[in-house]
Amino acid sequence: MLNEIAREATYIRSVGRTLWRMRHVKPDSPITIGRLIEDLARRMPHNPAILYEEDTLDYRALNQRSNRFANWARGLGVSRGDMIGLLMENRPDYIAAWIGLTKLGAVCSLFNTNLRGPALAHSLRVANARHLIVGSELIEAFAEVRQDLDQPPVPWVLDGTQGGEDLGTALSAAGTGDGIDGALRAKDLALYIFTSGTTGMPKAAKISHLRLLFMMYGFAGALNAKPSDRMYNVLPLYHSAGGICALGPALTTGGSVVIRRKFSVHEFWSDVHRYRPTFFQYIGELCRYLLNAPTSAHEQDHSLRAITGNGLRPEIWQTFQSRFRIPKIVEFYGATEGNVSMLNYDGRLGAVGRIPSYMRSLMPVRIVRFDVEREMPIRNADGFCIECESDEAGEAIGRISSDPRQRFEGYSREEDTQKKILRDVFEKGDAWFRTGDLLKRDAYGYFYFVDRIGDTFRFKGENVSTNEVAEALGVIEGIKEANVYGISIPGMDGRVGMAALSVAPGFRLDGLAAQLAGTLPAYAQPLFIRLRPELEITGTFKLRKVDLVQEGADPARIDDPLYVLKEDRYVPLDAQYYADICAGRIRL
Repeated sequence: MLNEIAREATYIRSVGRTLWRMRHVKPDSPITIGRLIEDLARRMPHNPAILYEEDTLDYRALNQRSNRFANWARGLGVSRGDMIGLLMENRPDYIAAWIGLTKLGAVCSLFNTNLRGPALAHSLRVANARHLIVGSELIEAFAEVRQDLDQPPVPWVLDGTQGGEDLGTALSAAGTGDGIDGALRAKDLALYIFTSGTTGMPKAAKISHLRLLFMMYGFAGALNAKPSDRMYNVLPLYHSAGGICALGPALTTGGSVVIRRKFSVHEFWSDVHRYRPTFFQYIGELCRYLLNAPTSAHEQDHSLRAITGNGLRPEIWQTFQSRFRIPKIVEFYGATEGNVSMLNYDGRLGAVGRIPSYMRSLMPVRIVRFDVEREMPIRNADGFCIECESDEAGEAIGRISSDPRQRFEGYSREEDTQKKILRDVFEKGDAWFRTGDLLKRDAYGYFYFVDRIGDTFRFKGENVSTNEVAEALGVIEGIKEANVYGISIPGMDGRVGMAALSVAPGFRLDGLAAQLAGTLPAYAQPLFIRLRPELEITGTFKLRKVDLVQEGADPARIDDPLYVLKEDRYVPLDAQYYADICAGRIRL
């Protein structure tokens, strides 16, 4: 009883703090992140806003720098609604640039710095910006695709002149006076943020000033952030996790954010010791990288009071928290473009968030029964979706309405937007956002991530969650990382399980099948194993599966060591054995 009372008190306090911070944010409000920075520059001019290497930018300097970007763009004829691209690695000017441009009312398109060739050209075409702010480290990447664009943007190089216009000189000549467009409102578009493109070409999600503030205030409220707090952020600023969520606890309160050009597992804890942050933001496999690293002298010598992020797998949660002496973990669930978001305020192991029964009307997130083979929700005889019972996995959806918290702003292409909308769900005429994720909810309102739709597959009439299999592999000694996926075998219906593993020196396959048999049902155990030196990830630390799925288990296409489950052990897979499987001479 006392635990339940404490849990509810924590939840109510946390939600209350968040809603209180958001109380003035309305679609027609003039409040924007640019105005917040101007207010902080007046009230706390000397508070450090951004720390980067040896440099510190206080709020007055950040505001002045952002105004230079706004006034530079205004001098080019840029006005409200115009698009400007931003392609550079993490640095203070990245933040100052998009804040300044959005003060003007321009829309800033944040390009993934890892993209090259067709994917980068595609993103540039989607944005269709007249001007592109580019770091000298990425000017060659732009030059490689420039000739593929019908109307390439004018490149402005921030820290050099080779390959474009001299932005540094132009900014020096721009004034630091107020750059805000007085007609700008929270409902106006602020950013394009591109999806990671793990399953196809990136899509541009539309982010309004309203959504920006909701995301920033949400994390500030969840962490109870104060001006004395400091966030350590190694995530890329082009993505919503590192570029919005991690900035929120600092830039909405007068606190500080420490940024790095790129994540370094070897320097992580030295930085945390040096800069003394009170928070850091994680995503994807970052926590596993830290856990697999040798002991650092400073890994417990820190001032952290909480960390927040998503993708911390349940099988390493307690070990990670204990080894690095983390007082509180606030795991969250959400997508850049979606209207479904939640936070695990009280640190329940493995949960991605919580919506208790008394908050269901205020936070209309539901889990509906799902057909894995058709990749569509199941409907009843009346044509409506069926809500899942407790602990039953299904697709998470969020109601779309005029409520600012339930808006779905969509993508740059209307056809992409419509694909994410599910209609006539519980009644005629309603509309819900499809997350594309399978989740489950327990009796206390905690939500747990199960798998991405498309990753889960059916084998022997059963649904196999690649995430569940990866968790089982992740606790086995010697396995550093596991990427699990379903592959097609010629002559067979459906898909079978395969796992690509990155392993430590000395790892042995002997006994692996027996270990998995003790934790997974027979149908979920991967039939094929592929050993790789490293597993490929996206710029936001998500494991890439597209190429692995396409290559399958064909020894003729793969140089890595391959193994197949034969009876109760994994044995080497050669071309003849694979041919026998494909011909049906050997049954899996």
